[in-house]
Amino acid sequence: MVNNPQDYIATIHHAACPAQTYNTYTMPPFDPNYATLQAFATSLGIGLLIGLERERQPDIKAGLRTFALVGLLGCLAALLAQTTGNSWILAAGFISIAAMMITSLATDPLENNDPGTTSVVALLVCYTLGAIVWYGHASLAVMLGITTTALLYFKPQLHDISQRLTHTDILSVLQFGVLSLVILPILPNQNFGPYLALNPQHIWWMVVLISGISLAGYTALRLVGTRHGAMLLGIFGGLVSSTATTMIFSRHARQQAVLLPVAGVIVLLASLLVMVRVGFVAFLIAPTLIASLAPVLGSGLLLGVLAVAWAKRQQHREGSEALPMLQISNPTEIKTALTFGALYALILVLSAWLKDIADDQGLYLLALISGLTDVDAITLSTLRLFGANNIGATQAVTTITLALLANLVFKSGLIVVLGGRALARRTWFGMLAVATGLIIGLLYFV
Repeated sequence: MVNNPQDYIATIHHAACPAQTYNTYTMPPFDPNYATLQAFATSLGIGLLIGLERERQPDIKAGLRTFALVGLLGCLAALLAQTTGNSWILAAGFISIAAMMITSLATDPLENNDPGTTSVVALLVCYTLGAIVWYGHASLAVMLGITTTALLYFKPQLHDISQRLTHTDILSVLQFGVLSLVILPILPNQNFGPYLALNPQHIWWMVVLISGISLAGYTALRLVGTRHGAMLLGIFGGLVSSTATTMIFSRHARQQAVLLPVAGVIVLLASLLVMVRVGFVAFLIAPTLIASLAPVLGSGLLLGVLAVAWAKRQQHREGSEALPMLQISNPTEIKTALTFGALYALILVLSAWLKDIADDQGLYLLALISGLTDVDAITLSTLRLFGANNIGATQAVTTITLALLANLVFKSGLIVVLGGRALARRTWFGMLAVATGLIIGLLYFV
């Protein structure tokens, strides 16, 4: 581990000029002052970056020069603390800056009644970043400096987002925190049950993963709304639940015929996002499977995108009324999480059992049945079997593909039942195109 700039620079020179090249290249004498200047220059740059944003604010107590000097002070205090072996020098600088800013705000308050706490914290962050640069964490300091500047700069946008979030939205985030930070750590990491297929912590990890992806789509959907049209509505709706999106817009299309063109686009897009979602989950859990899975998913996506482009063109020709908001329930509710966890646990046991008694054919049958209503559970179960070397890449990709095909069939039936033949005529060609792409990918690339 590199503890100071001098060691850091020496390490870089050693990596760039290994011993075997010394016969043709002689490394110049190392200047110990270069690392010191580099550390102070980085600290100065971080201070200037944050100060540039603060300088734009009216009636501000600390601007460009102050932040630049504070960044330098942090680096200088770290140097003195390391040289003298007295860490209190760093603490004294930190306390002094805080005291000066608080005193300045107390004696001369801002005109807009702003307490100025943001600038105080930003100044202290700048000082601390300057200090950690000296201790060899320049890259981390730069990243945190950019992040700090972005948080300060995008204040209006962040304020607007917070105002638009409802009680349910905030509750969703809190519930996700309970799922991931409260429940997950206390679950035992041990295999139980038939075939030792049930690991409570592993099962809940998958619940957290799927809930997190759904929450990201749900939050984006709530923030974007219907302002940016059917494309984003279909994408974010598909991230949350493609089946729910299909059901809701099928009903809208039956009730208002003028919504048929846009409903077709949204339904097709939501179905495409299932494959994106599956690919992302596979990349996180079983990255070695991506090389075999990507061609199959890519074939389905390619033909599906062409179908969506055609449907989008039809929508522009015919036009449609304003889009209704997609009302999808909170994806992180404890009840929803427990339901998915129970379903996933059941699929794990059935997968192990069917693989034992019927080999691959049993797993394929389970994929066709469970994939009708939920692709996530069978996908996660398959990825676990693949990770444990119980099945090969070909069997894993085939199982996931069969689940996706079954899900397409199920949603096509929903479209007919809930949306009617008019919507079916607009979407079935897209569903068929995606299915054809998946089958081609499975036959020719696996």
